[in-house]
Amino acid sequence: MLVDTFGRTATDLRVSLTDRCNLRCSYCMPPEGLDWLPKPELLTDDEVVRLVGLAVRDLGVTEVRYTGGEPLLRRGLAGIVRRTAEQAPRPQISLTTNGIGLDRLAAPLAEAGLDRVNVSLDTLDRETFRRLAHRDRLADVLEGLAAARRAGLAPVKINTVLMRGVNDHEAVPLLRYCLEHGYRLRFIEQMPLDAQHGWTRENMITADEILDRLSAEFDLVPDHGHERGSAPAESFLVDGGPETVGVIGSVTRPFCGACDRVRLTADGQVRNCLFATEESNLRDAMRAGAADAELADRWRAAVRTKRAGHGIDDPSFLQPARPMSAIGG
Repeated sequence: MLVDTFGRTATDLRVSLTDRCNLRCSYCMPPEGLDWLPKPELLTDDEVVRLVGLAVRDLGVTEVRYTGGEPLLRRGLAGIVRRTAEQAPRPQISLTTNGIGLDRLAAPLAEAGLDRVNVSLDTLDRETFRRLAHRDRLADVLEGLAAARRAGLAPVKINTVLMRGVNDHEAVPLLRYCLEHGYRLRFIEQMPLDAQHGWTRENMITADEILDRLSAEFDLVPDHGHERGSAPAESFLVDGGPETVGVIGSVTRPFCGACDRVRLTADGQVRNCLFATEESNLRDAMRAGAADAELADRWRAAVRTKRAGHGIDDPSFLQPARPMSAIGG
């Protein structure tokens, strides 16, 4: 098992398949993009499947989420999903995506074994989307959401980051839209993971602010029938339920004490926390001929050193050198 010194067990593996993205969201990267990882540094499809299989078979991982960058840009994605679904025991398989291309790929991915998707959507306004993402692709995202629902990738979850003076007035319209279409909305506090290192606490819309804005239009009560466990989102019944909305207070309401996640970057580095400043290189060991047992030992050692919390409030906090697109959500 992947156990740290605080007794937390990592069972949820987030695997980045690429650092590339076809959007340029302002809270992630600059408009001109970033220097992408050279292809030889990326894990091959076979290497991804080998490490995922090791995690599932020998290290107690029960959930695998493929991320990016934008994972739909990975040409071999459907094959990776299919081979993941063939692992024993079979893990739950999900995908975090911006939704562009999902209109074409939702059905093939569902057939390959994908269980559900999380789609990033920060606005319903075309011009705001263009300003935020520096691309005019809102219609493509909405089509991708509809395709995911038709393909049975349920529940279709939407992740939204509110930014002060940009889209913070859309909390209520976004929730109405999700209730109308049967999507499950989760608001996420903006985190210091942008490549520009321009994040400030003052510009972040907090979980309390999000709940205040939603409560002005909806009756929200904690969903006590839903066991939160290690889930990052606090869940609230909307107008008596059964529909819910989630709020992930990553900064102001950290859930580090129950964290069960571990990350594998697109170039084969284990990260035991989203905000870790150290990584453990499995790729080079694997390519040098390391057996599964050695790789498993390296993975256990990497998780063992996980800190008690992300430490954003600590004066000594340092933002990770890698931005979110290069870590994987």
